[in-house]
Amino acid sequence: MSQGNKAIKAVVLVSGGLDSCTLLAIAREQGYACYALSFDYGQRHRAELVAAERVASTLGAFEHKRICLNLQTFGGSALTDESIAVPQLHTEGIPVTYVPARNTIFLAMALGWAEVLEAQDIFIGANAIDYSGYPDCRPEFIAAFERTAQLATKAGVEGRAFRIHAPLIQMRKVEIIQEGIRLGVDYSLTVSCYQADEDGKACSVCESCRFRAEGFRAAGVSDPTRYQVAAKITGDSQLA
Repeated sequence: MSQGNKAIKAVVLVSGGLDSCTLLAIAREQGYACYALSFDYGQRHRAELVAAERVASTLGAFEHKRICLNLQTFGGSALTDESIAVPQLHTEGIPVTYVPARNTIFLAMALGWAEVLEAQDIFIGANAIDYSGYPDCRPEFIAAFERTAQLATKAGVEGRAFRIHAPLIQMRKVEIIQEGIRLGVDYSLTVSCYQADEDGKACSVCESCRFRAEGFRAAGVSDPTRYQVAAKITGDSQLA
């Protein structure tokens, strides 16, 4: 996307996972000059930060910033408190892998950078279909934050409206992968596992691993995920 000969800037949240990699490829295809934003928030799967660097560089982000927040200070999630085990199967209600207010915090930081860049577009890889029931991944939340962005910023008050893009929000994991394949995404760059080791190898048993593996199976394409053990997720493993 461009204004005359000048590409329009967009801030893209890039975690290093499968969804955000596809998200960055979508924003790039739409012609945006992409400014990638990642967060070191004290997550146990820190290998995703290395993956985010790979993704941003390979997919041509104009700039990539990493923000340190350390949400371990609050805890309350299996992703920020290692005394809480990462569950292998989905349970009723919002799971312990939910990080309190994470997307609200991330979008607020993205909004601040966008305002400085004089960008009006922010991309987030939230998904409300194949996901764990996180409240901050729902369309209602995205719409509410977009309204907040207009009220909370100098740019919004002066009439430069912000747009929060969540193009993956109604897509199944298989559809996200198919879209990424169409865009030429190399998914071997990415790390999705909630408890990946330092080398980025996946555990194969957490919910994120299972969603990812099922998506590749359904898409009928080779799964490039590297696992910590030789035995990968089999067709018998199903999300509960």
